[in-house]
Amino acid sequence: MKSTSEKKYFTTTKAPPYKNKRKSPPKSTASDVSPKNEVKEMFMQWFEKNKNVGSIMSKADVVQNILTKINAKQEDAMASAINDLKTEGLIEIQEDGVTLVLTQKGFDSF
Repeated sequence: MKSTSEKKYFTTTKAPPYKNKRKSPPKSTASDVSPKNEVKEMFMQWFEKNKNVGSIMSKADVVQNILTKINAKQEDAMASAINDLKTEGLIEIQEDGVTLVLTQKGFDSF
């Protein structure tokens, strides 16, 4: 004979109605800016605070002012953003590959 506790496992019950509801789509954000452009803007804002041609952004500055404030999508776009700033002539990358320097063109963009 089966005990009453075993029978409980084999009874069929319907899920509560709230579990069958379809989830609403995620809310859209007001920002239409791509993660790469957001990161580029963060770099240029840092340089704008210093307001000197030849301002140097070291690895520690990048970590403190950029990496600690970005999300995963922005982090993935960071290398591309730096390359874009370099291609546009706004910054230069020193030989160590980490230190960024503001150019005259970058300064003039403020």
